[in-house]
Order: sequence, then structure tokens, then C-alpha cells
Amino acid sequence: MNSKMSYLIRTIGHLHLRGSQLRPVFRTATRTYRLGINRHNSAIQNANLRRFLLNVLHLRPESPLRLLSQGMPVYSKGDAIIQEQNTTKTLLDEHVQSFSSAVDPLEDRRVTEENLGMKSERSQSQQFFDDLQKCMSPCDVLDLVSKSSVSLKYCSSCFTTMWMLIKKQSEDQKRYEKHLMVEHPSFLPLCQHLMQESQIMWRDDLVYSLHAVLKLGVPQNTKLVQTLLRVCQERLNEFDDRCLSVLATSVETMECCRNVDALQAGLQLLVEQRILKISNIFSLQTIMKCIGKDAPFSLKRKFENRILKELDHLTSANAQHMFKTLAVMNHCSVPILDACSNKIIENIHGMPFWHLIHILRSCSILKYYNVLLFSAIANYVTSAIYLWNTKQVVLFLSAFEGVHFQPVELMDILAEKVTSHPESLNLKDILTVLRVYSLLNYVPKSQTQEFLESLNTALNKYRASISNVDLLKAVYSFCILAYLPQPAISQLLQEDNLNEILRAEGQIKEQNEMMLHFVNVCLELDGPSSFPKPTAVFVNKPPSPLVLNLSEVREALLTLLGNEHLFQQNVQLPHNYNIDFEIKMDPDRKKVLPVNEADDSADAPDVQRVAILCPSASAFCCGTRHPRGKLEMKMRHLKALGYHVILVHYQEFKKLKKEEAVEWLKKKIYSTDAFHVSDVNLQDNN
Repeated sequence: MNSKMSYLIRTIGHLHLRGSQLRPVFRTATRTYRLGINRHNSAIQNANLRRFLLNVLHLRPESPLRLLSQGMPVYSKGDAIIQEQNTTKTLLDEHVQSFSSAVDPLEDRRVTEENLGMKSERSQSQQFFDDLQKCMSPCDVLDLVSKSSVSLKYCSSCFTTMWMLIKKQSEDQKRYEKHLMVEHPSFLPLCQHLMQESQIMWRDDLVYSLHAVLKLGVPQNTKLVQTLLRVCQERLNEFDDRCLSVLATSVETMECCRNVDALQAGLQLLVEQRILKISNIFSLQTIMKCIGKDAPFSLKRKFENRILKELDHLTSANAQHMFKTLAVMNHCSVPILDACSNKIIENIHGMPFWHLIHILRSCSILKYYNVLLFSAIANYVTSAIYLWNTKQVVLFLSAFEGVHFQPVELMDILAEKVTSHPESLNLKDILTVLRVYSLLNYVPKSQTQEFLESLNTALNKYRASISNVDLLKAVYSFCILAYLPQPAISQLLQEDNLNEILRAEGQIKEQNEMMLHFVNVCLELDGPSSFPKPTAVFVNKPPSPLVLNLSEVREALLTLLGNEHLFQQNVQLPHNYNIDFEIKMDPDRKKVLPVNEADDSADAPDVQRVAILCPSASAFCCGTRHPRGKLEMKMRHLKALGYHVILVHYQEFKKLKKEEAVEWLKKKIYSTDAFHVSDVNLQDNN
């Protein structure tokens, strides 16, 4: 027997015995950002064994299914590590049984010398990690790399440490440190070594390296990042739940490209197979966010069913994170959201500011309206008002407006601050406050005029520098609240400013035209004749609203009036207003007049026009029958045009029995009360 072959077999047997003892520990070990030596020793031993086997024995494990991107495979099922271990074990057993008698005592000495070398390397490694923990900046890490002989074996730890050192710095500090890092002479060699070692790195090192490299600002189109992406495709089956979670976090923020798309496709296939085995809820949520809104509905339902099985184990942190996860997936699961809402309500106190904001914004995206959840958040924010500055309160109100919820107490507190200190608001805050209060149709009753005048005063400070579009938004919000700020309106209606506003394209142009149209309507119907009118520039009217099928209301009117000629449906009025149903009556509103007998003139003294409006639920504030700003403005203008308005909450009206619906309409149509807003439960909404 050749001595070299004997040494080969002896070494393989030695490594196999050590690997069989240590591998279960390595596979279950948890990675932390406080770096230690044991994990890296295991990675080195496994890496050496893998290279030794691949180069000497020419082993190359295969997988039955691949996704190709730029020539690199993505495994979708099987486990590359298990295949490699099984293949290696078979070969080792054969060689050990055949040649065990051929090993001489000289080989024992060589093994002993190898063990001494490993101890020496371990000592150097320990010193390296001790020095690494003392680093204070990325350049300190790179300096350590340049003078350490073992550091290149731990490039993953170097990248992770560099990211951890700068992640909590300010944006300016981050830019400065990253610039110094890139200019350091050891940075490029470290990147090159990471590319070379990526194929044989321990799986945790690989995914954390990709994550750290991206966080450090290395461009996505660089060879380093693309190489790491392709290696992750090749070794996808090796990753456990934690690795998949880290990989999903990295891929989530990346732009689309061939390697990213292939990796996401591979992740989707792999996760679909493993979804029932993923036990960590946070990892599952991270993967769900990576899969995103483009995932097939069947996969979204599998995720939903998996989470439903874990509802009893949800923590408060899981519940908070679940809203954003479902929003990213654009999948509204009411059972999950209800359970998470209850968990959040129970643990609302002390919840961080941005978590609350993200919950409200996610509810807006998902169109999930939970009055109990919104009330709990509003009550907590109001009770802890001393924790929030003005800007944070403004952000809360903006988030509440997104879900159509009216937090009255919080709005009163901010209105009082604005009235007493209007100078505390910057231009962005002013625009947000105007939008929120106008769309939610709320101003403090005791200080309505003072509040609006304070906002106008604050706006006037910025009129010299405000953009024309922002000026239009501010004036439009004021008009919804029936307040006409004359200086701002005069500036807006200058011909040059209007021309600039109307030069926009697409959807922005349509929005600008809509706002200009209603500003013009408010000037005509709400303002005195002295106000200027935008006659110099032609403003297109916004498209008419869609006509709804209001069969329940129509049947109730037919039953009540007995003749379809006594009312009209879908009546178009000047100023682009539409009425769902119109009835013409005598001045005392005791008799309904046939349509062909009524005077067509809008201001006929012997005709009282009744407008029945049936807006959708989104036209009301969440959980109430309080009309939002645009609906309130329409009702105000219909009154100015001589109409008596009956407001029907259509979603509630459909729940009434036919007899109840007819009786309710009878009381509202033949009532002689003054103009008011009513609900479908025969109660006036004051």
C-alpha cells in the first residue's frame, strides 16, 4: 500500500469520526452578533472537509430539480447537505473497511502533528476574535484584516462586525464611515476573498455576509453581490428557517434582476414545501414579506392557514409585525387581524410610536376597519400626550385619516396647540393638518373661527415660497371647511400659477383639475361676489361619479309614493353634482308633485326640491354616521341650491325590513324639520 494513499484514508477516517460527533451541534447552534470561536472552527473544519472531498474524491452532490439563472442552479427540493453526508459516509466506510490494516505507526505521528497545528490555529483564531470585538469602526476591522494571518478565514465576521458598528450611527456618519471603508486598501481584497470562499462557507456565514454587504451599501450590480446571490441559489436547500429568514430580509429590499428573481422563485418553491414545518412565527412573517403581493393566492392562503394554527402562541411583537406583513402581501385576513388587534389592545401601553403608525397605515392598505382597535390607539395616544411632540401628533392624525377614523379628543388637543402657537407648524405640518381636519370634517366647536384663522396665519408665512400645487391643496382643504382665505385664493388664481398647475400630466393633472373645480364651486356658492373667479383659464370638470344600483331605496320609494313618475333617479345638477333620487313637493312638503307638473326652474317659489343621497360607507367616518369632508361640502352646496337633503347610510338601509325602510323614508320626506343629517335607525345625528 502506497504511504500517501494510507495517509489519505487515515485522514478521511479521522475527519469522518470528528464530523459525526460534532455535526449535530453545529447544525443546531444559534448565531449571535457577539462573535465567538467555536462556530468558526466548525465552519473551517466543514469547509476543509468539503474542499478536500470535492477536489480529491471529485464528489459533486446533485439535486433532482433546479431553477437556472445565469448558469447557476437553484435547488427546489431535497437537501444537499444530507446527500453529501450520505455519499461521503458510504465512501468512507468502504475505504476504511478495505484499508484499515494498511495504516502504519508513522501515520499516527502525522495525525498528532496535525492536531497540534489545529490547536495553534485555534489560539490564533481566539486572539483574532478578541481583537475584533475591540474594533470601534469599519476601518479598525480592516486594519485588523491587514495584519492578521487568519482573518481572511473569517471574512463573514468582518463584514457583519463592520455593519454592526455603523448601523446605529446617523446618516451623515454612515456615509463618512462607508467612504473610509471603501477607500481602505484591505476592503477590496476582503471582498475578493468573500467571493472565493462563498461556495464553501457555512450557511449562516453566507446569508449573513449577503445581508451585511447590502447593508454596508455595496451596489447590487457588483460582482460581489451577484456572486453571493448565485451561490445562495445553489445552496438554497441547505438553509434552515433562520437562514431563510435572513435571506428573505435581504432579498426583500433588492431591485429586480435575474438573480434576485430566480432566488425569489426558489424561495417560493422551497417555502411552499416547508411551510408546515416552519415553527418560528417571526421567521414565517419575514418570509411572507419576501414572497410579497405577487405570490399566488393559493400560497397566501397556505400562509394564512399556518398562522391561524399559531394564533394561541402569538406574542405582542408578532401581532404588531403581522399587520405590516399582511400589508406587504396585500392579503386581508380578517380572523388573523382580529386576533392581532385583540393582542395589541391588551398590550397597548408602552407600544413604540412607529409600531402604532405602521399598524394604522397597514389597516389603510388592507381596508381593515376595526373601531375598537382605532379607539384603543387613540385613547392611548391621548392619555400619553406628554410623550409626543407636535410632529408626532400630526403623524398620528394623518394615519387616523387614512382609516377614516375621527379621534375627537386628540384633534381638539392639536387644534388648541395650533390656535395658541401657529408658528410651531412648518409648511408640511400645515398641509397635513388642513387635509386631516377637512377630510374628517372636524373643527373644534368652541374655537372654529380662531382655529381656521390660525392656520391661515401660519400658511401666509409660506406664501412667498410655497409651490403652486401645495397652495392649491391648502386652499382646497380650506374650501371644504367653508373657509375662504382671500390672500391665498388671490395668489392661486393668478393666470401664470393656474397655467403651471394645469401643465401636469396623467393622474396628477386630473387631481389638480378636480381641486380647482371645487375651489371654483366654493367661490361661487359659499363666497361673496367680491371674490375673484378663475375665468382666465378653462378648468375641466371632474368625471361624474359612478351610478350605483340602489334597488332597495327605489323599491321603498315606489311603495311609499305609489308611482315612479313622482321621483327621478340619478339627476345631474350644475357644478357636476349628482343626486341619487330627487322628489319635488309643494312648499310645505305635504304633497309630492309629478315630475311633469313641477316647474323646472331651480328657484321656483312653489316647489320644494328634496334630494336623497345614498353614499357608500367610505363617505362616513369609521364607526359613525358622521359625513366626511367631501360629502359635507356637497350637502352644504345642495342646500345653497335650494334642496332639502336626506342622507341615507346605504349599508345600514339595506339591513332594514321593507316596512321599516318605507316608514323611515316617509318620516324624512314629509318632515318639516330644518335641514339635518339623519341615520337609518330613525335617529337624528347631531
